[in-house]
Amino acid sequence: MSIFILLSLLGFLSFTPEAAPEFRSHFCTNGSYFGPNDTFQANLNFLLSSLTSNASLPDGYYRTTVSPSTPSTITGLFLCRGDVTPAVCQPCVAAASKEIRRLCPNQTESIIWYDVCMLRYTNGNLNPMVPYVSLRNTNTIASSERDRFDRVLSNMLNNVTEKANIQTGSTGKRFATAEVNFTSSETLYSLAQCTPDSAGSVCDSCFRSAIASLPSCCSGSKGANVLVPSCNIRYEFYRFYNMTHVSSEPLVPLSAGIDISEIGALQFELAAIEAATKKFSDKNKIGQGGYGAVYKGILPNGQEIAVKRLSVTSLQGAMEFRNEAALVAELQHRNLVRLLGFCLEGQEKIFVYEYVPNKSLDTFLFDPERKTRLDWPKRYKIIIGIAREMLYLHEDSQFRIIHRDLKASNVLLDTSMNPKISDFGMAKIFQGEQAQANTGRIVGTFGYMSPEYAMHGQFSVKSDVFSFGVLVLEIITGKKNTDLYQSHQADDLLSYAWNNWTRKTPLELLDPTLRGSYSRNEVTRCIHIALSCVQENRSDRPSMANIVLVLNSYSVTLSLPRKPASLPLRRTPNRQNNVVGSDQSTCSILWSTDEAPITDVYPR
Repeated sequence: MSIFILLSLLGFLSFTPEAAPEFRSHFCTNGSYFGPNDTFQANLNFLLSSLTSNASLPDGYYRTTVSPSTPSTITGLFLCRGDVTPAVCQPCVAAASKEIRRLCPNQTESIIWYDVCMLRYTNGNLNPMVPYVSLRNTNTIASSERDRFDRVLSNMLNNVTEKANIQTGSTGKRFATAEVNFTSSETLYSLAQCTPDSAGSVCDSCFRSAIASLPSCCSGSKGANVLVPSCNIRYEFYRFYNMTHVSSEPLVPLSAGIDISEIGALQFELAAIEAATKKFSDKNKIGQGGYGAVYKGILPNGQEIAVKRLSVTSLQGAMEFRNEAALVAELQHRNLVRLLGFCLEGQEKIFVYEYVPNKSLDTFLFDPERKTRLDWPKRYKIIIGIAREMLYLHEDSQFRIIHRDLKASNVLLDTSMNPKISDFGMAKIFQGEQAQANTGRIVGTFGYMSPEYAMHGQFSVKSDVFSFGVLVLEIITGKKNTDLYQSHQADDLLSYAWNNWTRKTPLELLDPTLRGSYSRNEVTRCIHIALSCVQENRSDRPSMANIVLVLNSYSVTLSLPRKPASLPLRRTPNRQNNVVGSDQSTCSILWSTDEAPITDVYPR
């Protein structure tokens, strides 16, 4: 009993104005130094004094630059927690200004965190994502409660970060808190905050990176705190923030311009899905990826369904869930997997799709025995079907849609081996005649990404065209794009195809299982199309309309392709990146590029 009282008292003291700021962590980040009588020293003293004096203002955030456009330029800022008053903020910033000079003497870039404030300075650019620190509570959840805890925590953090990212209106702060009853006697509390002058996409990327780091650092912990320069998240089983100064603004639902609540006819009750899948029995599991598991189910009327149950560590949070549900429900095409419904109940985020019996293309294409079932006529039909579907997404649907993760595992095969593209959680809807955009959050799969997307965050319909080209080469060769790299035959499949093309031996690319039956003209034409799609300059790549035309008419040809791009197969050079998700091939690369929101939908 005495231990419980002590912990409760500590929880209370952590947010009282009288409590001294609690040191959390620090970094002396770039390793460059200044001399004791250097001008930089004087500028740093002035900067820290300015930050301390401005901490008495009500904003809780201040950023300034001293001696701009000179070799001794220095930029600094502080951010106080959104629930504290200037009476708490100012002493914390003063302590941080003093302590950072002791911990990082003579260094030109440093950052320090306390429980109620953060302070940093640099002589360069303020990187919003580096460094970051993960702190954990050593107490852990009982193993019997771990799965439920993970679901509750994931849902709460997704909600509180969404709320924090939109709370700039009345408060001027990107700050939010949330609480949820875990048991009848235990409440879980959380907090999220982002620097108020950061672009919304930067906050979004920062929050996602912070949440994604939790499974590796703090799995099962009863409390954790992830500190990133531009944002932070924290959760505990005690109220560690001051309720008096917490905003009570409601969470605004986010979607791709279509309110998910308007699709009421598609909603399934969780009990019905559990009955169909026998409570998500392992015997019914038919797939597993970074997003979660897929189960086969049977409805009371005998209809077979595929149930996609998002995991707590999935890249697909509440925003992507709403995006995919609203988007796929609006799309109708014979080569698209049909969404039958969804379930957003309690902590569960579930999609219900039509059941496609032959699973995904990669399970056939890259399996030595199964690939024999894919003769050339079937593969050619698959290529044409995928091309038609991509044309529909880019030009013929009500909206212009960029898939952003076209790959063999996202192409499902029905009983007649017809292709059906799936997984629209990362898709983007373009407004009106918009044709391209930039992003600070790169989602997709290494080896399929176009160079301008992987390196600079620039995506367009031509990004999907590039992925289509890689996929066509895989269908022709029966090899993954990375297979040749791993076997040292070539840098990648693109280079291998190009070498055979320039040597006038394109048929050497053909999967050996196809040697007995294939159309020379069709194979050569598909190789030509694929190499045209993977050219480095996106303006040189054909549109999906041209590709479909070439596939359906022998009288139409494409210009000769140029050498394909060289792709990073695992890492993006010269960028700070963070790979998120349990599927090692699927990634989300985060950096400081601004991303204009693309959420409003306009019919074309």
